[in-house]
Amino acid sequence: MTTTALRRRLRFAALTLTLAGGIVFAHPAAAAPPAPVPALDVQRYLGTWIQLAAIPQPFSLACARDTRAEYSAAPDGLVVRNSCTTWLGTRDERYGTARIVDAETDAQLAVAFGREPDRTPNYVVTALDPEYQWALVVNPERTAAFVLSRTPAPDETRWAAVRAAVEAAGIDPCLVVTSPVTGGSDRIVPLCAR
Repeated sequence: MTTTALRRRLRFAALTLTLAGGIVFAHPAAAAPPAPVPALDVQRYLGTWIQLAAIPQPFSLACARDTRAEYSAAPDGLVVRNSCTTWLGTRDERYGTARIVDAETDAQLAVAFGREPDRTPNYVVTALDPEYQWALVVNPERTAAFVLSRTPAPDETRWAAVRAAVEAAGIDPCLVVTSPVTGGSDRIVPLCAR
């Protein structure tokens, strides 16, 4: 990738984050946090998830493509490994831990990187494909949302279900931006324009 192309992509990412941040904070989230799915089978949730779309976050600005989250079991919760390919073509990795804080559904977790998570949920699985092929994860304030998939290129029926889930979670689909994925889409567009 040329330096000019890299600068152009970084400017786009920064603009997207700035616009999304302004929109998110201009419209306060509903009083009630998003509802978790009725039950999460943690064993089925383990493994690798590919990020298909997300509300841009400061920590993800370095990621150009192939953002993944890998979950593995640990004695006191889960180990989380997030990785992506950066704009410079290198791999970026972050390790964290997750604790289930909702024993009724197992679908609300406290996730932290570089420290122990507290007991406050910041990771709520609000929608989940019955076959565990895609999931929508949202924070309680609705300022972060991640569309995760087991495959890089879901069909249009799944994309329609994802968009419906985003809207049902009380999130404007125009704030959720697609993530380039090898074997899937290379486009960076708001979910509402997809």
